Amino acid sequence: MAPRRFEDVRWNDWVPAETATLLFVVRGGQILLIHKKRGLGAGKINGPGGRIDPDETPLAGARREVREELGVTPTGVRASGELSFQFTDGYSVLVHVFTASGCRGEPVETAEAAPLWTPLDRIPYERMWADDRIWLPLMLAGRSFRGRFLFEGDRLLGYELDAAPPAARPAAPRAGVPGSPAAPIRAAGPPARPRGGGS
Repeated sequence: MAPRRFEDVRWNDWVPAETATLLFVVRGGQILLIHKKRGLGAGKINGPGGRIDPDETPLAGARREVREELGVTPTGVRASGELSFQFTDGYSVLVHVFTASGCRGEPVETAEAAPLWTPLDRIPYERMWADDRIWLPLMLAGRSFRGRFLFEGDRLLGYELDAAPPAARPAAPRAGVPGSPAAPIRAAGPPARPRGGGS
């Protein structure tokens, strides 16, 4: 029986049914998003990505998905984080998140997605999955993260998020332990109510 409360998910023993990727091209004060046309999350705004093929690395899968969905090749790709999603209907997926500093070619609409270059200060969170507003700002700040989320359909029931300290500043030592790194930031609880109108 699939869990219906976040605290009932056995995250230490959790094994996803599938593994997938998301890759966000960020350049010139804009982020490349997509309007997803089919599959999980169809109709929502998201980053390009999808399921990893057998014997494919997450990085290779992320690059392939961007080429298939938008017809461009991402450049300057780096890993940003991991997201674990459990759904109350039993489905589960581990998502590897990447960013890219650019891309070769111009994004084009395909049967899977329509490209959407968006200013970083106007990301349409109200049209995205509810978890995006929680971790996407960390990604844009260059901070690594690991999140766990429980969904019922597209409704976020609970989450937990670990984030590394900001990379731009040296880690502050813990009291009484000279030179030790700062502990990861952890947030947990029910989702905040989305700002603005929903779709």
